[in-house]
Amino acid sequence: MKKTLYASAASVALLASAAHAGGHLVFAPGEGDFSWDEYEAYAAGAPDLSGQTVTVFGPWLSPEDDIFRSAIAYFVDATGAEVTYTGSDGFEQQIVIDAEAGSPPNIAVFPQPGLAANMAAQGLLTPLGGDMASWVSDNYAAGSSWVDLGTYADANGDDQFYGFFYNVNVKSLVWYVPENFEDAGYDIPETMEDLIALSEQIIADGDTPWCIGLGSGPATGWPATDWVEDIMLRTQSPADYDAWVSNELKFNDPKVIEALNTFGMFAKNDDMVAGGAGAVGSTDFRDSPAGLFTSPPQCYMHKQASFIPAFMPEDVVIGEDADFFYFPSFAEKDLGNPVLGGGTLMAVTDPSDATMAFMEFLQQPIAHEIMMAQTGFLTPHSGVNLDAYKDATLRGQGEILQNATTFRFDGSDLMPGAIGAGTFWTGMVDFVGGASAEDVADAIQNSWDALN
Repeated sequence: MKKTLYASAASVALLASAAHAGGHLVFAPGEGDFSWDEYEAYAAGAPDLSGQTVTVFGPWLSPEDDIFRSAIAYFVDATGAEVTYTGSDGFEQQIVIDAEAGSPPNIAVFPQPGLAANMAAQGLLTPLGGDMASWVSDNYAAGSSWVDLGTYADANGDDQFYGFFYNVNVKSLVWYVPENFEDAGYDIPETMEDLIALSEQIIADGDTPWCIGLGSGPATGWPATDWVEDIMLRTQSPADYDAWVSNELKFNDPKVIEALNTFGMFAKNDDMVAGGAGAVGSTDFRDSPAGLFTSPPQCYMHKQASFIPAFMPEDVVIGEDADFFYFPSFAEKDLGNPVLGGGTLMAVTDPSDATMAFMEFLQQPIAHEIMMAQTGFLTPHSGVNLDAYKDATLRGQGEILQNATTFRFDGSDLMPGAIGAGTFWTGMVDFVGGASAEDVADAIQNSWDALN
């Protein structure tokens, strides 16, 4: 459980770092692979905001907080404003307390859209307007997805555009060892049909295609929810995915049953998964990629989000000893290139001229590129220079994001906690343990019905 942190305005002023104009630019103009021409044009027309302050509150702590401040510095340098960022591991609780007390920051950085939607419905967020929504639609890859994810009902029940995503993570990845693929003569699959055929070929060659582990202590089962969410995006329309997440499409609908059974094709087949289907539910997700690196390999592929290299052997070099490819879509479904992930939403909780100017600054490529160059920051902004990414691994993930035709947030994170972090998790363990998709889906839907 996260503990709630509270700081008075005075202590925040003392503890939080501020980006001040002049002398604090981590990359000098003209240096590196940044969009300097665009930034210089922006700076030439930027308003003089000297003496004005923008406060930003979010979940980023060290080292991301200082890296964000290094991006802020370019706004400060162009406008003369002062911007203060404060991070807290109790952000979700504190932002509600501050907003309801009438003392919110100017900008809140939401780690998932559900909380932002709740605050919008209470009248605690400021709509950004149609022009900002149009900019996102025109300048973000899969633009309509990002507009949808930042659009919520206001206190009157009317839909408004409240925020745009600034930092994104990608879950639609399959990890593999290039040397193993090369030795076996396997190619990277470009469609889901190819991925299934490759899995069957690996079995025919006497090996095991997948390592899958759902273990995660009290959270056991969550890795399977990512599988099912990704498969839902590859078998059903984005509208159906959204309806499923809100339970307008019931969990035991045949469309969801299809996604569950597609996951079962991988996870419930003894030949498909290392250790057999019986090991899937008990293998810790942190241990499951280890089979890629044994000799001979225990498996050839592992589906997991961008964070999983942290649990690979220490001497593994990403891009050499291990790499990834996009979890592909079904060619026959014609649903484009959907991507599942998460991200942080920038929204206004206390408007001012300087605040709205800062939100407009975040449209600048350099506001993203400075982050891209220093940390694991991914952006859907189609105007950034992909060469600004810190390394080839991040660039590859950024390219997957740029090529997305649909982006959707992790569905279990948007469902009520009793479902998304409860019966969905446990149901997936039951499923890989032998329960039918129909029985598991009925049980999850019953738990959802019980909330009403």
